[in-house]
Amino acid sequence: MPGSPVIPCLRYADAPAAIDFLCDAFGFVRHAIYADDADPTIIHHAQLVLGAGMIMLGSVQDMAAESLYTWSTARDLGGITGCVYVVVPDVDAHCLHARNEGAVVVDEPRDNDGYPGRGYSALDPEGNVWSFGSYDPWV
Repeated sequence: MPGSPVIPCLRYADAPAAIDFLCDAFGFVRHAIYADDADPTIIHHAQLVLGAGMIMLGSVQDMAAESLYTWSTARDLGGITGCVYVVVPDVDAHCLHARNEGAVVVDEPRDNDGYPGRGYSALDPEGNVWSFGSYDPWV
């Protein structure tokens, strides 16, 4: 199996815009996009890859169409409960590119306290926190 068996899944109010942003700003590549046949602004399921990693995402939909649990967005909740960490080889260059593509950088690139490497954090347009770092926890 290529990549990690752990794949973060996110929901977005505007999933097509989120896909564009994540690819343009953070370097993800579209792997599979399943839009609604009648309404292409609704993404039933999308898979984006970055190196050997993957995320999956989809549109927040009418609650009747959702499962027993309620999907929401970070912005709807007024906060976050976690972040997505991505290993990148050049933190400073990645941050500059993300900022130039419209990412809101909330923690500037810095050396990690207490462990090796550098990192920074940014928000996507719907308020999810993305942390990027040169520290590879697998090594």
